[in-house]
Amino acid sequence: MEENEYESLEGVGVLGSMVGGAVAGTAEHIIMYPVDSVKTRMQALKCEKKLSKGIFRNIVNMMKEEGALRPMRGATVVISGSGPAHALYFTWYEQMKKVLAQPKFSRVPEHLGYGFAGATATLFHDAIMTPAEAVKQRMQMCCSKHTRWTSCAQDVYREEGPRAFFRAYTTQLSMSMPFQAIQFATYEFCKKFFNPEGKHDLMSHLLCGAIAGGTAAALTNPLDVCKTLLNTQEPQLLRELNTSRVVGMRSAVSTVYRVAGITGFAKGLSARMMFQAPSTAICWATYETLKHLLALAPKREDKYETLAELSPSNLPVSVNAATSPSITPGSTGDQAAAEKGDQRLLEIITDLPRPLKALEVFDSASSPKSSLKFLDFPPIRTE
Repeated sequence: MEENEYESLEGVGVLGSMVGGAVAGTAEHIIMYPVDSVKTRMQALKCEKKLSKGIFRNIVNMMKEEGALRPMRGATVVISGSGPAHALYFTWYEQMKKVLAQPKFSRVPEHLGYGFAGATATLFHDAIMTPAEAVKQRMQMCCSKHTRWTSCAQDVYREEGPRAFFRAYTTQLSMSMPFQAIQFATYEFCKKFFNPEGKHDLMSHLLCGAIAGGTAAALTNPLDVCKTLLNTQEPQLLRELNTSRVVGMRSAVSTVYRVAGITGFAKGLSARMMFQAPSTAICWATYETLKHLLALAPKREDKYETLAELSPSNLPVSVNAATSPSITPGSTGDQAAAEKGDQRLLEIITDLPRPLKALEVFDSASSPKSSLKFLDFPPIRTE
């Protein structure tokens, strides 16, 4: 694997990856959340309300029948979980890319390396998002009575215990790991095709993200149907099956097949692709843009290389204004302004993160054009 200059995250670091990932993940979930609500209902095996065929028609019906904000119910728990989940997710992914870019991994195919980095990053992402998904999907169901995620979480804990929040973890991992592997590999492949120079290009990030998200969503939809069943534990379905709950991946697969047949694994496919394609595009575009902006931020130690560069002509406007000759010589404010400028200049010099070179100090001070002055400090007492 190789890593170009833009992808090397020079000047961004771990903190930049975490900030970019948190913002990108939150934006991804919130903007497309109404479509996600429809997807959850379309994947239900026994929904109490008859759904329309169109995604946007279902959103409109939800708003008319259940309130204008009904499609957004449960979004608060997603905001709480998606920020830290995606921060860990993208940070691990970027660090793994750096590891795989080392010479000893040069024989590893690029797409395989990207897929591996994405799949392993899912372990951290799903550990946080699985409990949030369990609460969110229960609130999205048409039979849900909860309007606040805290009350929903309390009821789940009281009635089913803490294990209920992680009941779908293994299923979600079995879905998310191939999903993320497909998504990252497809995204990086599309970047090589649509953006071979590896520069920051918003349109290519959006396009590559949409293709990657839609492809991964279509291939992993059967597992997502099983995850939805494990998270929602549909009351009407459980009554018909005369069972208390559905537990485990194997039980979920057999239940879906017994109730809806082979076509049941394609439930909500159009809604899931409609959700994942734009949300993944938004996520990648937001992340890449923030990463690019953070990389453009100049480092302070690179701003001034030598003392000579700290002359009044090279200083910021605020400093230069303090030492500018706009005050006529002999005026009452002339001496005060000069002292203020010298003090400000001294603060900048002593605050430099790298040591100054002695020869440059004396050269600059002895130059006839130099405006620097040596300040006399009182002697240090040794007693």
